[in-house]
Amino acid sequence: MKFSKTLALLLLFFAVYWSYKSLMPSYSPDEDTVQEHFSTDRALFHVKNISIEPHAVGFSGHARVRAYIIAELKKMGLETITQEGYTAGDWGNLSKATNILARIKGSDDGKALLLLSHYDSNPHSSYGASDAGSGVATILEGVRAFLAENKTPKNDIIILITDAEELGLNGADLFVNNHPWAKDVGLVLNFEARGSGGPSYMLIETNRGNGKLIKEFTEANPIYPVANSLAYSIYKMLPNDTDLTVFREDGDIEGFNFAFIDDHFDYHTALDNYERLDRTSLAHQGSYLMPLLHYFSDTNLGNLKSLDDYIYFNLPFFRLVSYPFDWIWPMFGIVVLLFVLLLFDGFRKKKLQLKDTFKGFVPLLLTLAINGIVGYFCWNIITWWYPGFKDMLHGFTYNGHTYIVVYVLFSLAVCFWMYHQFRKTSTPNLLVAPTFVWLIISGLVAYYLPGASFFVIPLFGLLAAFMVTINQEEPNPFLLVFLALPAIFMYSPFIKMFPVGLGLKMMIATTLFTTLLFFLALPFFSKLKNKNTLAYLSLFLFFAFGISSHISSDFNEERPKPSSLLYVYNADENSAIWATYDHSPIGWNNQFLGDQKREPGPDEYKTLSSKYATKLTYIAEAPKKDITLPWIDTVKDTIIGENRILEVCVTPKRNVNRLDVYTNSVPLNIAKVNRIPLSEDFLQKRRNRLVTHYITNNEYTELELSFPKDSVLELSFYEASNDLLSHKDFSIPKRPKTSIPMPFVLNDAILTIKTIKFE
Repeated sequence: MKFSKTLALLLLFFAVYWSYKSLMPSYSPDEDTVQEHFSTDRALFHVKNISIEPHAVGFSGHARVRAYIIAELKKMGLETITQEGYTAGDWGNLSKATNILARIKGSDDGKALLLLSHYDSNPHSSYGASDAGSGVATILEGVRAFLAENKTPKNDIIILITDAEELGLNGADLFVNNHPWAKDVGLVLNFEARGSGGPSYMLIETNRGNGKLIKEFTEANPIYPVANSLAYSIYKMLPNDTDLTVFREDGDIEGFNFAFIDDHFDYHTALDNYERLDRTSLAHQGSYLMPLLHYFSDTNLGNLKSLDDYIYFNLPFFRLVSYPFDWIWPMFGIVVLLFVLLLFDGFRKKKLQLKDTFKGFVPLLLTLAINGIVGYFCWNIITWWYPGFKDMLHGFTYNGHTYIVVYVLFSLAVCFWMYHQFRKTSTPNLLVAPTFVWLIISGLVAYYLPGASFFVIPLFGLLAAFMVTINQEEPNPFLLVFLALPAIFMYSPFIKMFPVGLGLKMMIATTLFTTLLFFLALPFFSKLKNKNTLAYLSLFLFFAFGISSHISSDFNEERPKPSSLLYVYNADENSAIWATYDHSPIGWNNQFLGDQKREPGPDEYKTLSSKYATKLTYIAEAPKKDITLPWIDTVKDTIIGENRILEVCVTPKRNVNRLDVYTNSVPLNIAKVNRIPLSEDFLQKRRNRLVTHYITNNEYTELELSFPKDSVLELSFYEASNDLLSHKDFSIPKRPKTSIPMPFVLNDAILTIKTIKFE
């Protein structure tokens, strides 16, 4: 029996491994595969050519990438066109976007299938290999393989490679609201990335129910679906929009997002390059595209809307499992009834004692409390010990995966040790508490987060194991492991998914999911005589991996530290400063900040905050340079009725990349930028920022504003160029190889500030 339990334990650990391994296809060189099949290596060829250099809007590499994609589409015999125009989207980010379009004609006149990705990289240092060179490459290779079959689809297939996605989904906005093809689209497949590796998650975009989409997706039968309705519920609550969001919001067009999010530390950085792109992740994207392309190119796309929502999740061997929301409460009612019946049966057979069942709550509550508290303070502890990690704005460090293992092992050590202290309490009595807690969790998510209602399914396995332990003194350990498999397959990936997707500040999800999963496998674990040994083994491994995480915590050429440097000239005060967003400056930027650096005051440079509410950390006086200011011309200033109408044109006098315009608190009735109106909703929520214009070819910025005639309007113009390191008036050495430009903030830039008051 002891050997059987050991073997069953190894089987359980293998199941955990398989819950991750089964998510993705394997990758092996496939350049010579038949032309009708998707080749990851052929897709990689496109990634390599797209990611030669940063290619954000306005950068020199941007036009080169556009020309490359157009040439590749034309090689396939596709007539390729472009769509160009200004848009500001919903974010107040103005840019001139140039979309790339091609169309494969179908035999019927139904709705078209649209394949979507974007070709611009994030400003200013990202090479855009994963985000979204991988998406563009997936579509190029997938369309090539599809055309090689020489089959005519029923539906038209539109290829749309958008521009300026990184600036505010501008290219998608331009297409959906201005292009005649938009009205033909019935479904969108969008390929994205928010890291450089890991499984690609499927997320649905729909204004109604997801029932029809899930049914059709299941019929298409992709081999490696990674999707669950909990992830989509969370996605809808977070500010993580993609191009597909514009199709849903502005065009009422459904679609599927496919995006890999692991190795999040590479996202929007100079590390998003060809070498670091996970080949398996790219293969996973291809494994989605090909079956979906074949299926939806021949399916009626005018009948995808549904009022019904479905719960869905992936399982090894079963692929995507789904059922209607209507089943949520009946399933919950069944498990409650089964629990009550088992309690009655246990007390009747004297396998349960009231005192011991209450005693079973003690280890459960203590493990949840300890592991929850440790997980909650994880990020604070890590950044206190390693303050340089605060400069990784993603919130996920290079050794983040090791930290996940560290905290999982700590949680297991607490669980094993705590339940070892209650080894004299019988297994049926110990199972009452976790079953009751999981019932509460299942009821709460059914009411507040119905997308997570599949949490109830592993409860059936727990209840079955509960029944077995009531009726058998020594149940078969393999049976107990078998009954825990649904929980392992469903919840093990969540242990990694939350901190990877949301940052190490969400390590509490890892520690709590580990603990809750332990409870679901408790029928087996409680039968082990060596729980104390497993506790000490987990603790030993906790320290071993903790040491490993410490060894890999330094920054080097393989794990470069993000750093930032700005030169800011304030024309209003005729003063200049050096500035950084770094919490821990390195020698490279600290040589300019010097010993006199200080933290900005509460009212200084507030408008320079960036994504993740990142603000300047240190500033220091800098020598004044002769930086040419933009020409600001008042074209029109008149009063009509109760409103003052103002037109201002801002023309760069040096090579610049962006212009940010801020106002005081004067309410604006109407605002147009380069004749593009800013939405009323944006104007109400914007606070002080009016617009950010990402400039191409030093184009002007024209403002048309209407505001109450008795108001005094202030306009502050922040003009920036990303040429600090190459500007002739500065002698900035190259950043050391152990550092990269900090993403998400204005960086390596020369910034001028000029304020004009209109009284």
